[in-house]
Amino acid sequence: MNDLVTIRRAILSVSDKTGLVEFGRELARRDIEIISTGGTAAALEGAGIPVTPIDRVTGFPEIMDGRVKTLHPKVHGALLAVRDDPSHQAALEKHEILPIDLVCVNLYPFEKTIAAAGVERDEAIEQIDIGGPSMIRSASKNHDWVTVIVAPEQYDAVLKDLNSLGGKTSLSLRRELAAAAFKRTSAYDGAIAEYLSRGAAEKVRFPAQIRQDFSLVQELRYGENPHQSAALYAATGGPSASIPKAKQLHGKELGYNNIADAASALELVRSLRIIAPDMAAAAVIKHANPCGCSIAKTALEALENAIAGDPLAAYGGIIAISAPVDLKAAERLCRDDTFAEVLIAPSFAPDAVEALKKRWFNMRILEVGAIDLPRGGDLEQRSIPGGLLVQTRDSLLAAPAEFARRAGPEPKAESMRVAQFMEVVTRAVASNAVAIGGVDPKTGVTRLFGAGAGQMDRLTSCRLAVQKAGELAKGAVAFSDAFFPFPDGPQILIDAGVAMIVHPGGSKRDQETFDLCEKRGVTCVTTGLRHFRH
Repeated sequence: MNDLVTIRRAILSVSDKTGLVEFGRELARRDIEIISTGGTAAALEGAGIPVTPIDRVTGFPEIMDGRVKTLHPKVHGALLAVRDDPSHQAALEKHEILPIDLVCVNLYPFEKTIAAAGVERDEAIEQIDIGGPSMIRSASKNHDWVTVIVAPEQYDAVLKDLNSLGGKTSLSLRRELAAAAFKRTSAYDGAIAEYLSRGAAEKVRFPAQIRQDFSLVQELRYGENPHQSAALYAATGGPSASIPKAKQLHGKELGYNNIADAASALELVRSLRIIAPDMAAAAVIKHANPCGCSIAKTALEALENAIAGDPLAAYGGIIAISAPVDLKAAERLCRDDTFAEVLIAPSFAPDAVEALKKRWFNMRILEVGAIDLPRGGDLEQRSIPGGLLVQTRDSLLAAPAEFARRAGPEPKAESMRVAQFMEVVTRAVASNAVAIGGVDPKTGVTRLFGAGAGQMDRLTSCRLAVQKAGELAKGAVAFSDAFFPFPDGPQILIDAGVAMIVHPGGSKRDQETFDLCEKRGVTCVTTGLRHFRH
């Protein structure tokens, strides 16, 4: 074993071609032979970098649509040979194998593929890399002699060694890279195992073991409270628009509570895209609960009506919007009566950013990119002392056909649209949850009027929702995340003037609620779908 190893031959085969040409050009400048495959070879050759095709090394063509190209003794023998072992050297000479000193491979984008909505199983299976992990493992096992790269972010460290050590890499770097490589293949295999274990939505198969890969994004000033330490990690894969992957355009460092509420706000507007894909959705989150939410034609209207849901609570809240923020929307947020700790949107117009920066020194502005639709079947986790709770996400919404009228007048089409909106909003409210919403008579925008969140009894949730909604409760839709155990909660809602009550049903005393609604001329609808959120 030698601490310093000269790089003479390298194999490059990457899916993520970020920085590939620049890296390949630096290797070629040092007269390092570059062996490559498929699209990687084409990208290098297109940049004028000399490349040795893989089939010239193996003497065998790529076959089966590229499924088999590097699985060959002249590749793996070249990687696994121990250079100071006479028997290994004899084998290399006998079989005319030239050693390969550097492997640069990043894998097929399996995690990104399954994160996209509507991906078919066959498409996901084709993104399972075989040759890549095999080369990574061979090179990593033999890191005493071989340098392995699995991410573009590692190029600079390798080039630094080559520059300072006369075309050689150090053992310390090779060990560091090998460890990172095994972590990558472990996470990759874990993602595949988790995907294949999902099964059908109605019969989820939970894996016997859970292994996941998270990368440190940043250490935080503190956790929920100043005496708690905290950090933010990003998961491999996941939705393309997320808080860990967001680009911060302005403002001070994010805190633990900021991030938790920002994730809730983003998830709520993401979910609203299911029922209103062509509209702008805005949500204001305060202490994990929506205090305002709306869907409207423009970003400005959506923001204005979301803030109107509870202006007092909205001050200092977290705001997310599903539409790009233009100057008009930004100017609304610059008013003295409005302040957001965090503002999240797909994108921001340059003049909107400048206006917000000028007005608010500390507001965190997060650009998350296009907000994709939520996926069904995903698992969510919650740590508990000594273990982990895992469940499928509550991504199911009741279909309009599943809304069953139990009492009162036949619901109007507009009320049914509001009920669908309120199901999405109430699902985001901590249980016991009761929320009141409708079409604002002043603006014509569908929004949340008031919510009772996180109460130990549903009766108090009803009182709080009515108190928050005020006069707007008259003619509105009330939505409960679970059934009413007694008709006392509905009585409070009806006395406040709500025209329609929606809940899952399932109480032994449901009929008492139905009878009350029938007597008072209030429509009562059941969905058969509970939405507890603890």
